[in-house]
Amino acid sequence: MPEHLLALDQGTSSSRAIVFHRDGRIVSMAQREFRQIYPQPGWVEHDAEEIWSTQQAVALEALFKAHLKAADIAAIGITNQRETTVLWNRRTGKPVAHAIVWQDRRTAPFCAQLREQGLEAAVQRSTGLRIDPYFSGTKLRWLLDHVSGAHAAAAQGELAFGTIDSWLLWKLTGGQVHATDVSNASRTMLFDIRHNVWDRELLAALHIPESVLPQVHPSAHLYGQTDAALFGAPIAIAGIAGDQQSALFGQACFKAGLAKNTYGTGCFMLMHTGRAFEVSANGLLATAAAQPTSAPEYALEGSVFIGGAVVQWLRDGLKAIAGSGEVQALAESVPDAGGVMFVPAFTGLGAPYWMPEARGAIVGLTRGSTVAHIARAALESIAFQSAALLQAMSRDAQAAGGAPVAELRVDGGATVNDLLMQFQADLLGIPVVRPKVVETTALGAAYLAGLAVGTYRSLDELAAQWQVERVFTPTMPRERAAERMAQWEHAVRQTMAA
Repeated sequence: MPEHLLALDQGTSSSRAIVFHRDGRIVSMAQREFRQIYPQPGWVEHDAEEIWSTQQAVALEALFKAHLKAADIAAIGITNQRETTVLWNRRTGKPVAHAIVWQDRRTAPFCAQLREQGLEAAVQRSTGLRIDPYFSGTKLRWLLDHVSGAHAAAAQGELAFGTIDSWLLWKLTGGQVHATDVSNASRTMLFDIRHNVWDRELLAALHIPESVLPQVHPSAHLYGQTDAALFGAPIAIAGIAGDQQSALFGQACFKAGLAKNTYGTGCFMLMHTGRAFEVSANGLLATAAAQPTSAPEYALEGSVFIGGAVVQWLRDGLKAIAGSGEVQALAESVPDAGGVMFVPAFTGLGAPYWMPEARGAIVGLTRGSTVAHIARAALESIAFQSAALLQAMSRDAQAAGGAPVAELRVDGGATVNDLLMQFQADLLGIPVVRPKVVETTALGAAYLAGLAVGTYRSLDELAAQWQVERVFTPTMPRERAAERMAQWEHAVRQTMAA
């Protein structure tokens, strides 16, 4: 059996491909950025064709770098930005419009209408989500409303909807397979995660015909094979999971109570809740975890909209640093933030606050405040927002009879920042654990594909591969941590007062 797996990691700003050895080592990697399209304020779009061309190019490049051919790859796993919405013509295989990205807020008025119609409780009960422009359902409805003839074409079965995984699967198989996995389906606001079926009541409320929807399978599943022309021979496509569920899986969080936080453009924290579907009482979302079998598995999730993006703002907006790598040194040049608090609510606040109207604020400035204090406060804001999520998760877990989270496994670009990781541990009062392989999103997709084709025999085998690089243990007294969190919550309230 081939010893390698190819993970396609399709993110918000770039397409990547990583070849893993079956022991979890990275063999080769390729990455290409693609355009972010901002037609008007609050709108964010991608060109789905460009996503496909960059993803195909990096897959070929990663194989070339690894000196491997199609026959050397046991299977392909796909992981992807989740809620981004593509609608395409089944006959031509062409998108009918640009993809609407998860960050896009254009459907906020329609979401308000749905809430006024009293749908919030039904949505949360079935999907585990809240009514929010973040999710795919209202984006799909917008496309059907605004693309000429789309409603009629959809009713006649001519159009196909998908999140990015479905779009890539369609292209990889030469238009043979229109499918998704449970973790991506669970982010559409149209999928009943208790019964793993599309919710016909919600489809009717949003006037979305079932004919546009993909088939839904477990995350580890033999979806199909690549068109032989793409890589010289067919390769099995055997794993799909949305990026955050894939990272949870790649972190070997297979059991209830295990949690991870991914520090990317935003921050996404997930805690595995086992086979129990739990609606959060603390502002979190319930979602389908990556499912290696047909048995349902769940997670609680909290999303921070602006995580690492605050460092990009320091670089591009404030011009405080020339490159993102400079932020740690600048922040460490002062002993603390000097009373400055930075709430980066550039696009509102996500979980656990759900304040779409909040806007960014820097409070506590004095005559002695410097750019270094602002940089430190910006870094700390990532940890404060993540701490608010973890506290909410622990409250939910304890209310359901479980234990509070005992450690946080971390991954993503910002985890290289030791200052941030230490501050995170200090606020939380629990160890923050950084693994040796921080490409856990792609690794999760590779693991799922490997399980489906027999590269791996069990979850225990995968759990044994997970290795720790560094543990950050809390050093701050708990009273001081509680004070700092109280200061943060006060600053959050001030953003709303404005």
